[in-house]
Amino acid sequence: QVQLVESGGALVQPGGSLRLSCVASGSIFGLIAMGWYRQAPGKERELVATITSGGGTNYVESVKGRFTISRDNAKNTVYLEMNSLKPEDTAVYYCNVRTLLTRQYGGTYDYWGQGTQVTVSS
Repeated sequence: QVQLVESGGALVQPGGSLRLSCVASGSIFGLIAMGWYRQAPGKERELVATITSGGGTNYVESVKGRFTISRDNAKNTVYLEMNSLKPEDTAVYYCNVRTLLTRQYGGTYDYWGQGTQVTVSS
């Protein structure tokens, strides 16, 4: 059984910085990618950043140049460094781990954390 635990969310002023962490426990087989999603009040959940098993990264346009995703394979941990935070970054941030569903038939399976609240306000 895989469990993801996020931490690092907080109330921060505009222009401030935060570092989110997500620690995965249990055995993860067939890892494809790890990433961060966010959901603001009244909006759909959106992808923020991903990092593949090969180390490639992808970001939503609105956070490019401000956020950096990284991972520590030995610790089964993924990080999201957030700089120059804006009020529009306010959301619940969710950790995601995408794995290969089966080796025989392919497909994917996603694990999700409970979320951590990031609030950017004066």
